[in-house]
Amino acid sequence: MTAPALPRLFVTVPEHAVPAFTAAFESACEGVAIFRADDDPHAAAPDWTVEGLLREPGNRAALEGALALAAAVSGIAQPALAEDAVEAEGWLARTREAFPPQPIGRRFLIRGTHDAEATMPGRLALTIDAGLAFGSGEHATTRGCLMALERLPRPRGWMADIGTGSGVLALAAAALWHVRAIGVEIDPWAARVAAENARLNRLHRLARLVHGNGWKAPAIRRHAPYGLVTANILARPLCAMAADLARNLAPGGHAVLSGLLVDQAQMVLAAHRRAGLALAGRIDIGHWATLILRKR
Repeated sequence: MTAPALPRLFVTVPEHAVPAFTAAFESACEGVAIFRADDDPHAAAPDWTVEGLLREPGNRAALEGALALAAAVSGIAQPALAEDAVEAEGWLARTREAFPPQPIGRRFLIRGTHDAEATMPGRLALTIDAGLAFGSGEHATTRGCLMALERLPRPRGWMADIGTGSGVLALAAAALWHVRAIGVEIDPWAARVAAENARLNRLHRLARLVHGNGWKAPAIRRHAPYGLVTANILARPLCAMAADLARNLAPGGHAVLSGLLVDQAQMVLAAHRRAGLALAGRIDIGHWATLILRKR
C-alpha cells in the first residue's frame, strides 16, 4: 500500500535568517527540517531551505503570519512560500541523510534517532530527534554553544537554557557535569519534543524541559539563581533580556549566548556589560558568534 503524500511547504533564506524561520515553521508544522540550498560545502554564505510538513490545512494562515514576522525580524524581504507533496518515508529519509552523527568539539557526538547506536570513543553521545534539525548541531550557533560548554568549569547549582528548542544544550550540560538543568521553550510542540529527547537520552531525571515564556516561566524563576545560563536565540531578544539574565545568574556564574552574527556581537556584549557581565571568551564559526560571559 502506497503511503499518502504530505504537503511540504518551504522557503529559501540566507543563513542569518534560519533561526527565525525555523521557529516560524515550528509554530504551525508537525515536522521541520533545514537543508543547505547549495551543494558547495565551502560557500562563504550559503542559503538554507527551511521546510515543514503541514498536516492541518487550517494552520497555513498562521504559518504565513509567522513567516512575515520572521522576515521582519531577520531584516529580509519575505521569501516566496513554495509547496509540493512528499511521501512521508521519503521526507524522513532525506532528513536523516542530511543529519549524520556529528562530532562537535572535543567531548560531544550529536546523533539522530535513526543513528541512536552510533558512538565515538571519548565522546558523550546525545540522541536528538532529527525532525528538529536546527537544534541538532547542524547550525554553527549550536556547535559554538556546545564548544563553549567544554571550556567552562562545572556550574554551581542549576543550569538554565532559555529558548531550549530541541533541548540539546540543557541535555549536554546534564550529561557533561551531571547537574540539574531546566530548559524553557515558548513553542509547546517544540517543548514536547525536547522533553522526549530528555527521555531518549535517559536524562529526564536531571534535565527538565518545559513550555514557557523565557524568564517569566514559573519553573525558571523557581530555581534561580543559576550557575550557568545558555541562550541560543537571536541578537535583539538577547539584548532585551540582558537585565533578566544578570538578575538570575549567580555571582561568578557563566552565560553562553549565541544566535547572533559576528557583526552583532558587540551590540549583545554591550547590553550585557551594562547589566554587570564581563566577556570571558568568544567562539566564531563562519558568520556566527558565541559569547561566553561571566558575572562579576
